[in-house]
Amino acid sequence: LKRAVVSLQEDAKMVKSKERRSKEVVTREYTINLHKKLHSIKFKSRAPRAVKEIKMFAAKIMGTNDVRVDVALNKLVWSKGIKNVPNKLRIVVSRRRNDDEDAKVSCQEGLNLAQGIG
Repeated sequence: LKRAVVSLQEDAKMVKSKERRSKEVVTREYTINLHKKLHSIKFKSRAPRAVKEIKMFAAKIMGTNDVRVDVALNKLVWSKGIKNVPNKLRIVVSRRRNDDEDAKVSCQEGLNLAQGIG
């Protein structure tokens, strides 16, 4: 019985620490393999789908729904046209506090292009 109580307390601590971690201000760098994500996608929807895939990746990694793509990153995705999207992208994902008082979400996410690419 004591073991069960101890394990429940540890689980509660882990949940609280995960909640705290999801609210922290963090910046990380990732490489996204768009070639794999856009396999068997028709040509006329490749670039729009690439932007959606990047947003979905960032939302999954950072745990927020408010994802904003930088203009330079969007231009790089669209630089070779609608059907010739770059195979891999190096991006910087940063979670920051939302300054709007009326905002529904406490954190927002910014997607930028990594240095030295593009």
